Amino acid sequence: MCAACGVPTHLADLDAALPTEAQPTAPAAGAPSSTPAGDPGGSSGPGGPGAPAPKFAALRNRDCRPYLFGAALAMMADNIEHVITYWVLWQTFHSPALTGFQVISHWVPFLLLSMWFGSLADRYDCRRIIQAAQCLFMAVSVTWGVLFLTDSLHMWEACVLLVLHGLAGSLWGPGEQLMLHDFVGPSELPSAVRLNATFRSLGVLFGPVVGSALLLGLGPTAGIFANVAFYIPLTLFLFRTKFTGHTRDHHARPRVGVLESLRVLREIGANRTLVSMIILGGLGSFFVGSSLQSSMPIFAHALGAGSAGTAYGVLLFANGAGGVVGGIVLEATGWVKPHVPAAVISTAIYGLTSLFFALTASYPLALALLLVGGVANLASMSIGQTVVQLIAPAADRGRVLGVYGMSANGLRAGSGFTVGLLGAAIGVHASLGFSATALCVGTAAAGLHALRGHRRAAPADAA
Repeated sequence: MCAACGVPTHLADLDAALPTEAQPTAPAAGAPSSTPAGDPGGSSGPGGPGAPAPKFAALRNRDCRPYLFGAALAMMADNIEHVITYWVLWQTFHSPALTGFQVISHWVPFLLLSMWFGSLADRYDCRRIIQAAQCLFMAVSVTWGVLFLTDSLHMWEACVLLVLHGLAGSLWGPGEQLMLHDFVGPSELPSAVRLNATFRSLGVLFGPVVGSALLLGLGPTAGIFANVAFYIPLTLFLFRTKFTGHTRDHHARPRVGVLESLRVLREIGANRTLVSMIILGGLGSFFVGSSLQSSMPIFAHALGAGSAGTAYGVLLFANGAGGVVGGIVLEATGWVKPHVPAAVISTAIYGLTSLFFALTASYPLALALLLVGGVANLASMSIGQTVVQLIAPAADRGRVLGVYGMSANGLRAGSGFTVGLLGAAIGVHASLGFSATALCVGTAAAGLHALRGHRRAAPADAA
């Protein structure tokens, strides 16, 4: 039985890695099962209780599989909207300040509201929360289209729509993670989180390609209206599934309020494993985050690929492709297990590849570093999210994941300062080098923090 969450089918590898302080008491004999009636295979997979989940287990799950494809399409639509609207906004306003606001408005809602949206996911039907987010995405796309069609776009309207788009993304996150847990159960959760991250990476990769095709083929107005269609499959699927994000859990729904949020924050602060995972997610986002993509033209020029041709496009594609390839390879091989040391090591590799990328003058080496860094970043985020999900109490899972989302997503806005603004003063190569070094040092400190908690708890557990 897993000491971390009391589920008999939990992964043994995670059990061995989690500090004792993160291990609540197992449920008493005769406690109700957490597997919903009618769940094919429960949470133990086809091998029976305790058996390791098969490769690509989440894709084999008839409930989770359509969600993964629908989420990939929705994420692609998210990026299609960026391609079309960012181009129109630059052509209309030629405002560098608005360009910066595009990044801020996308990530700051994650920073400010993820925990509150996690509270909503804990209390309410996650299907409806995700549908609300998808409807907000669609409403924003339609509004862009109307403003383009009538040639009546003003800067304040653009700012409002950019903020609403960011709100939709932050509302989607916690409910999605609860749905993944509900679809597959604890034993297959690592597969679901990893494949969901992989499918989202596919959406991020193909979004610019499809967005450019729509922009060139249909024009910005027809293209942004056509983009609405990509949100529909996920929205319709959520009417068909019986899972709500809570069918495996039997507990009272917590209230949404400040006092409850403060209680969860105190409990998180007392758990070194949770603190370490949240810090690791935030370190990668704050020090590197989205800065590689936004500053890629500068690095491409230094590597001799400054023109908007194939060499530059391959660099831009490589980091995202690393996430897709890495997710598939990790899922197929099972080499990396969801435990704390793996999260620390993968984050450190991400920091080191970013550091060497900042220093290298070799195009082939830079390409290889981007690919490896993409694999490491996907591994770090998916492992961290899995560990947090499995440790978090069922009644507070949404809020705990909200705090993780604040760190792992919201702090991406900080990379505009650590790499972007600092790069304006000392050069982007130097700023990325210093930021990547800080990421490596912070990762080592977070790993030591988790290790000290394990050692401190071990004597008490032995006693």
